[in-house]
Amino acid sequence: MAESIIVRRIGADEARERAPALAEALSDVLIDCVEGGASVSFMLPLPRAKALAFWRGVLEGVTRGERVLLVAQTRTGRIVGTVQLITAQPDNQPHRADVAKMLVHRDARRGGVAGLLMEAVDAAARDAGKSVLVLDTVTGGDAERLYRRAGWQSAGTVPNYALMPDGAYCGTTFFYKHLAPSGSGSSLSFGHGHIRIPARQANTFAPSTLSTAEQGAAEGIYPSTAQAVSK
Repeated sequence: MAESIIVRRIGADEARERAPALAEALSDVLIDCVEGGASVSFMLPLPRAKALAFWRGVLEGVTRGERVLLVAQTRTGRIVGTVQLITAQPDNQPHRADVAKMLVHRDARRGGVAGLLMEAVDAAARDAGKSVLVLDTVTGGDAERLYRRAGWQSAGTVPNYALMPDGAYCGTTFFYKHLAPSGSGSSLSFGHGHIRIPARQANTFAPSTLSTAEQGAAEGIYPSTAQAVSK
C-alpha cells in the first residue's frame, strides 16, 4: 500500500464520545476480513448488526481500561486495520496481556500494515507494564512465519480448535512473546508509516526485519492472523 499509514491508540474519551462512528468504521474492516475467510470468532454471513454490537462491546472495554484498541488509518482518516491488547487479566497474571483481533482490510494489504500494528502492540504492552504477550492463529498460515520473525515463540497446536467462516474445521497454534524493556523516544518511523505512542513511556524499536513481501503475505494469504487473530 503506497499511501502513508498512521497507527494510533483510541483513548477512553474518544471511545466514549465517538463510539457510533468508530463501531461503523471497525465493522467495515471486520466484515471484510470474515468475508475474505478469516477465522475470527464469526461465521458467514456476518450481519452488520452483530459486528456493530461486537465493536460497541470492545469500545466499552476501552472506556473501562480493560483493553487497548489500536487502529491503522490513512491520512484521510479511514481505518484500514486494527488490533487489540487485552490488559485485564487474573490477579496472578498482572504482567501478561492477550493480543486479539488483528485485522487488515483486504484492499489495504501487501503494504506492511500488519507489521506496523505488531510494532504498535509491543509499544502499547510496554507502556501498560506488560512483559508476556499471548496470541493464537490459524495453523498453517503465513502468519506463523510472520510472528516467528517478529520474535514470537510457538507454544503448541490444537487440531480442530475452531471453525472457518464457511464451517470447515481448522487447527489453532498458540504463540507467546517475552518483551524486554526499551529505551526512550516519542515516535516510531517505519518507511511508509509511523506509530504514535504515549509520551509518558515512549519506546524505541529498530525497523522491522520483516520483508515487504512477508508482511504482505501475512496480510493477504488465507488463513492468516496478521489479517486476524482468533480471540
